[in-house]
Amino acid sequence: MTVTADSPVSPAPSGAKLELPPLQLGKHTVQTPVILAPMAGITNKAFRRLCREYGGGVYVTEMVTSRALVERNPESMRIISHDPDEELRSVQLYGVDPKTVGAAVRLIVEEDRADHIDLNFGCPVPKVTRKGGGAALPWKTDLFTAIIKAATTEAARGDVPLTIKMRKGINEDHLTYIESGKIARDHGVAAVALHGRTASQYYSGKADWDSIAKLRESLPDIPVLGNGDIWSAEDAVAMVQQTGVDGIVVGRGCMGRPWLFGDLQAAFDGTDKRYTPGLAKVAETVYRHAELLTEYFEDEFKGLRDIRKHMAWYFKGYPVGGDIRSALAQVPTLEVLRGLLDQLDLDMPYPGKDAEGQRGRAGSPKKTHLPDGWLSTRDLNESHKAMISAAELDVSGG
Repeated sequence: MTVTADSPVSPAPSGAKLELPPLQLGKHTVQTPVILAPMAGITNKAFRRLCREYGGGVYVTEMVTSRALVERNPESMRIISHDPDEELRSVQLYGVDPKTVGAAVRLIVEEDRADHIDLNFGCPVPKVTRKGGGAALPWKTDLFTAIIKAATTEAARGDVPLTIKMRKGINEDHLTYIESGKIARDHGVAAVALHGRTASQYYSGKADWDSIAKLRESLPDIPVLGNGDIWSAEDAVAMVQQTGVDGIVVGRGCMGRPWLFGDLQAAFDGTDKRYTPGLAKVAETVYRHAELLTEYFEDEFKGLRDIRKHMAWYFKGYPVGGDIRSALAQVPTLEVLRGLLDQLDLDMPYPGKDAEGQRGRAGSPKKTHLPDGWLSTRDLNESHKAMISAAELDVSGG
């Protein structure tokens, strides 16, 4: 990528370099072992394009529910769409019923809609876990195994590698990640990614990288990827050095910072260059992001409504006044957005540490919403089986 005058690169702290071999996902060789984590409302085609222009890796769609995909819900079909130049098309599925998950994988494979499929077993939000899905699901060993078997069987028909992303467990008293990782490996997944938090932690506290190291040791024969608290390239280097993972998964750290993938590319290439964009480059990126969203939604109002949530992330640490910030968070059109951005002091340089670090809301630990009696046994009882058969959400990207 061409680095413009208002998007300089600077040396990173000494020693923040990394040497890792390419990541192997089935038949695919990923030269830069970096994964953009699926994030609802974030990792659509527009944002993925911005990130891809800075560095290599695997750029995953927003999570799509299996039921909605099988029913060919228009929004779900939009979610799994890719730009023609996305070299490795990656889709993440969520589901709680093995038959439905298998059918969704079959659709993707038969219609050649992805080169890689990831299954979500890490989502902690109540609307997912209260139905036994996401981070709650691996507790039910029989259900987890059935979903993995159904998905890998269908994926194998098209030689499409299938991976999983999970958390440590429901809480510290109900950990599942080691057992789940082994089940997944034994049934043919290409790699396992672990977010070093439990469902009850949500995004609070500090990610447990020691658990990621433990999983790496427990699964020496497939790639293990680490996720949690990667806010900078230096964090990625530290995680690899501490855990021995084969690659890293980046989520909230890149929100409002697509250039983080340039920093990661540099670290994995063994160089110490880092992107330090001034306010002009940030403004340029915000406007382009809004244009891409307008194109993605085929609707200017929808595109501008979607860009609003990104404003606080893009301008974190930059001296932008409260009135303009408020107006940006309510911007209705591209024309208005252009006018607001032109009011900024575009000569302002990169503010340093103030623009870095945690993004998004960490929240606080909370009791995970679960189906009644979910923790009483590791196997599905009859009531849980009945619930699962009707539990697929009919909305996508949640």
